Amino acid sequence: MSNPAPTRRGTLLGLLAIALWSAVPPLIRLLSESFGPVGGAALMYSVSAALLAAVLGWPRLRDFPPRYLLICGGLFACYEISLALALGFAQNRMQAIELGIVNYLWPCLTVLLALLFNGQRASWLLPPGLLLSLLGVAWIISGGALSPAGILGNALQNPLSYSLAFGGALLWATYCNVAKRLSQGRNGIAPFFALTALALWMHYALSPERLAMPALPSIGILLLAAAVMAAGYAAWNVAIAEGNMMLLVAASYSTPVLSSALASVILSTALGLAFWQGAAMVTAGSLLCWRSTRPGR
Repeated sequence: MSNPAPTRRGTLLGLLAIALWSAVPPLIRLLSESFGPVGGAALMYSVSAALLAAVLGWPRLRDFPPRYLLICGGLFACYEISLALALGFAQNRMQAIELGIVNYLWPCLTVLLALLFNGQRASWLLPPGLLLSLLGVAWIISGGALSPAGILGNALQNPLSYSLAFGGALLWATYCNVAKRLSQGRNGIAPFFALTALALWMHYALSPERLAMPALPSIGILLLAAAVMAAGYAAWNVAIAEGNMMLLVAASYSTPVLSSALASVILSTALGLAFWQGAAMVTAGSLLCWRSTRPGR
């Protein structure tokens, strides 16, 4: 039986999901400034989980493969927590935007892990793609100097956040390589969000953070961030079934540039030429990695 033809609705929803996800990192940063890094993330994932359960429904967990729930659920929660805390513990807004770019190494790492562990074949475009993405991150961190001392010095100013951002990229790359194989067609996004929220609340209970009475604008940011996150996943859920996936995959590689542009506006932070050059390098490198795996390459 042939696959159904892509619909315009599915493709548009996929593009909407990409745009929504691009706005998530700066919104996470705003939440951390209002509620704290751990408390803000816990609140956002709690509300997002409730919204996803309302929109997509809460699945029967007994119908899921146990390995999928355990392995993919763990990878998903660890990734989301790593990203949220990396952004939350950033020393300032500019550093948070830089950390978002470090996280966008995951597309190249996904291809690399598929090559190493899944038998994925790739062309000669893969090595230059990986190198270009890594150079893009180094270019941003060093302010366009590509100085090893400058890169190391910048990273050592906040080793926790940079480690979390890079570790998160590895976690998401691993998730992307195992989720389809283990899921057997099931979608565990709502339970995975609930697991992420639960883990964050456990972390919060053990941390010195305490939530203060929020101002009305902070509550608005919380609801907006949770709605954007949930709507992105809900829209993508339709897109993968109905949309033009080749177009959507290609479009998704513009996310580093789009997310940086949105972050610049949302966080009121001017980004210099070196940053945009680095973001373009990460995007181009990711596209080369993706192209290296396509038939007819």
